[in-house]
Amino acid sequence: MTTRTLIRAGLGGLVLLLLSLLAPLPVQAADDNALRAALPTLRTAGFTEKAALIENLVQLPHPRVVPLLAAMAGGRLYYRAANDQFVIALNDAAEPAIEDAVTGAALGQVDKRDLERISANNRLRALIENQLAGLGLASSDPVQRKAAVEAFLRNPQTEGAARLRERQPVETDENIRKLLTAALALVELGNSDAAIRAQAATALSGWTQPEIRGRLMRAAADDADVHVREAAQKALAKTEFRLQLLSWAETLFFGLSLGSVLILAAIGLAVTFGVMGVINMAHGELMMLGAYTTWLVQQWLPLNWSLPVAVPLAFLVAALVGIAIERGIIRFLYGRPLETLLATFGVSLILQQAVRSIFSPLNRSVATPEWMSGTILLGPLEVTLNRLIIIGFCIVVFALLWLALQRTRLGLEVRAVAQNRAMARAMGVRSARVDALTFGLGSGIAGVAGVALSQLTNVGPNLGQNYIVDSFMVVVFGGVGNLWGTMVAGLSLGVANKLLEPWSGAVLAKILVLAFLILFIQKRPRGLFPQRGRAAEV
Repeated sequence: MTTRTLIRAGLGGLVLLLLSLLAPLPVQAADDNALRAALPTLRTAGFTEKAALIENLVQLPHPRVVPLLAAMAGGRLYYRAANDQFVIALNDAAEPAIEDAVTGAALGQVDKRDLERISANNRLRALIENQLAGLGLASSDPVQRKAAVEAFLRNPQTEGAARLRERQPVETDENIRKLLTAALALVELGNSDAAIRAQAATALSGWTQPEIRGRLMRAAADDADVHVREAAQKALAKTEFRLQLLSWAETLFFGLSLGSVLILAAIGLAVTFGVMGVINMAHGELMMLGAYTTWLVQQWLPLNWSLPVAVPLAFLVAALVGIAIERGIIRFLYGRPLETLLATFGVSLILQQAVRSIFSPLNRSVATPEWMSGTILLGPLEVTLNRLIIIGFCIVVFALLWLALQRTRLGLEVRAVAQNRAMARAMGVRSARVDALTFGLGSGIAGVAGVALSQLTNVGPNLGQNYIVDSFMVVVFGGVGNLWGTMVAGLSLGVANKLLEPWSGAVLAKILVLAFLILFIQKRPRGLFPQRGRAAEV
């Protein structure tokens, strides 16, 4: 093949490539023109005519049909007389940002008084939702298909049931197929045949969606056929039982999340109290320092990176302050627990006032990163992601501390000093160094607990005061210095609080838990898991 032939072949291929790229453009322009031509009638038509226009718009093969109809249902579709143009408002401000309804091109901001809203009544909104649901059923994305079926559940209509029946045999996602069955059964509740209505009511038993429960309640109370009413009542009983189980599961989850916070707050105190016998009333303020460290990190780093960086920094800050407290005050007061109590209480007041002077007495809000926001489904239970992560964070901190005490030289020395200080000294253990490092370790964990607390509450000078009493309760209940006892006690008290709150209130629940602890300590003064060694001799 000659060079000239190769050049001609290359040019021919290039021309074909350019033609293939340019070929779709006239079709898209035609689609834009068809959509733009249909819009002016929406402005002048009545609600009945608009319904027919909406059904015609859905048939247009244009990607802007869905956002346009969604904007109309949400009251964000406008006509702009100055440019003879239909636009979509992106927000509800007095001067909203707008985009072209047909092309999606951004048009900047405009005074809302220069716009004319394309109105829709409730019937049109329901029609739009069902039409969009029909489009979503054909989507390849299971999330969109599920949203489409849920939209139909909110506005069940006989006209839309045909699309659901067409989709049901070809649906590949099991959860969506079940949702389709429920949606069709909801339609059948309006059937003229009593036997079909009763069968539909039975099929809807156990479904907890408000729309389904509402229809079942109406059928159980008002249906003309006694068999339908009985079937609806049985379905409601099963649904209510499932809702009760979900409520108990939710209460258990919140109890575990509260217990995780209590464990994080108390585990550092358990270490220092168990090894050194020091009643540290400044433990809450060390948590406060960890929370303020988190807030400071967020002022300098991107939100999604702030918490991973704040955890080691909060540990370091609180640990250094803890070592300073131990070296400067507590080491002169060993063996005098009441004096250490008073001294650390004074330190707590000093730290609170220092924070007020530096950061002001106002509370600071620590933002939640995007990866900790929202909810997640655990089976049928919907839980908040930040609390779930805190539970996992508590487990990780507990495991790392346990490994540090069981698998490192410092951990061996800590356990030796805790069991018999005199013998440990005789074996060459530098107890003063162990005391300082142990106090720093416990204080650092308190700082890490402050990072977790910053995601659940506002950060302020009094943050630690809300948890210091609970921390001592957990330590005493679990057994002084026993890590596993601290975990069991924290989870038990957290769940007990949440179980009592629905019928007694938050304050009375705490009082009842405290009363139980007082009675428990009368029988077992050393807690659930008594410590051995030096702690057992106190």
